[in-house]
Amino acid sequence: MKPYDGTRERGSCERIFNYRLSRARRVVENAFGVLSSVYRVLRKPMLLESETATKVVLATVRLYNYLRSNPNFISPGTFDTVQENGDVIPGSWRNEPPSQSLQPMAVVPRRATENATTISPT
Repeated sequence: MKPYDGTRERGSCERIFNYRLSRARRVVENAFGVLSSVYRVLRKPMLLESETATKVVLATVRLYNYLRSNPNFISPGTFDTVQENGDVIPGSWRNEPPSQSLQPMAVVPRRATENATTISPT
């Protein structure tokens, strides 16, 4: 989803939408950041079928929720917090090394070499 551009009038539907979209993105970013700091499999590209990758992510979420039911698992300050004035205090998960999962992929040639195209099938 894309936010409305420009500064909108306070209280307008567009401004409320932009605020809620921003909050939703922050929640998702926090959740994935915490998950990837705990489960290394999420730090790099998954070379799996999409159905299998979905199962891996769901398994990490379920395992994380199970472990989180133990109050000693998550230390205070792990998540981003929003103060009354709207300032965001970054969580400790942001101190992790940068994720390798969003790095640009290397360009791989897709065309066969001239020699390969001249070989006749037997």
